[in-house]
Amino acid sequence: MDVDGLKLLIRDVPDFPKVGILFKDITPLLADGEALGKAAEAMADPFRNEGVTHVCGAEARGFIFASLVARELEAGLVPVRKAGKLPYKTHSETYALEYGTDTLEVHQDAVGPGDKVLMVDDLLATGGTMAACCRMIQALGAEVVGCSFLIELEFLPGREALSGYRIETVMAF
Repeated sequence: MDVDGLKLLIRDVPDFPKVGILFKDITPLLADGEALGKAAEAMADPFRNEGVTHVCGAEARGFIFASLVARELEAGLVPVRKAGKLPYKTHSETYALEYGTDTLEVHQDAVGPGDKVLMVDDLLATGGTMAACCRMIQALGAEVVGCSFLIELEFLPGREALSGYRIETVMAF
């Protein structure tokens, strides 16, 4: 299955989560085992020779792809969660949303100096969540080798928010 085949499995849902938004629904792709494997492979491929030691994904859909990409790269998985959800000592990052702020956390011992981390998520839109994740990983002393996304919404400023990082996407809309 090629990228065009994967794109056919992304369903448009108009007016979700609010009127005027055209939501890109990945659940049909998730339901197709072959497509899911190809998506993970395509997300991992650009980073196979980068010495990735860990793959980081933010909840919730980021967990899905980060774990699959980590398996592809034989790397560890680093989950980033909303505040108060991780059981051990954490490092947190608060970042701006369209209306307000949000806070993410990662375990303080998840990565450190010498680790090379690939950041993974399903969708690059405004880039705020991923930028916060990158800052947290770097604050722990690890190197961010790049960011890999299944989908990029090119009409939004995600790449600007992640300027300075290598960005790879499987498909763009």
